[in-house]
Amino acid sequence: MQYLITVIDDTTGSATTTEMAAIDAFNDRLQAHGQWVFAGGLASPLSATVIDNRGKEPLLTDGPFVESKEYAAGFWIIEAPGLDVALALAAEGSKHCNRKVELRPLLGE
Repeated sequence: MQYLITVIDDTTGSATTTEMAAIDAFNDRLQAHGQWVFAGGLASPLSATVIDNRGKEPLLTDGPFVESKEYAAGFWIIEAPGLDVALALAAEGSKHCNRKVELRPLLGE
């Protein structure tokens, strides 16, 4: 089953050199164990554009969808045989990136 681990941040600074080294080590471990699907960091929410095309024409709004002190700063998509393993990997990811994370299963499996 695949899961999304979202990294939650409350600052605009990027990861420190030490945090990046820990994240790289975690990524290497995920890849070595066949649990890596995809991962990436996200730019600041100030660079976001919300698109709503439910009406006659698309409406584009600069900035994040919601005003919040915390935002998604990055993510991993992982492969895990079940929730227990996914939770353990999310906890490890949180420790390595030194930030809170949110774990959610992907639909359709």
